[in-house]
Amino acid sequence: MAKYMSVLLDDKRMEAIKGSGLEEKIDKMFGGALNAFTLELSDAKAKEVMDAFFTARVDSRAFITDVPIAFCRTLFEEIAKAKSLGDDVIDAVLARVDEIKEAADKESEFLPVPEF
Repeated sequence: MAKYMSVLLDDKRMEAIKGSGLEEKIDKMFGGALNAFTLELSDAKAKEVMDAFFTARVDSRAFITDVPIAFCRTLFEEIAKAKSLGDDVIDAVLARVDEIKEAADKESEFLPVPEF
């Protein structure tokens, strides 16, 4: 059974993907109050993500949650770079897992101030 990941899109992220063709893949959530991408992961890719991050969980909707903020940030970076929501994006993120874990360790000490 496939698993899913959601990538929330704020104004800054919306601007970053403008004109990329990804706009038509945006899902509206909560009556249009939030924009997000929904990525579908194969069982193998989902297992890789789950194995890489001990905090990761699968919720009742089959969405992978509780991954580090650094993972979510990197996931969006790779989506914007590849202009895709496919497995290639997850592969690129998993190739950076050591970098993500290092950033996640810093997050456990303190949460970074959001960029405005």
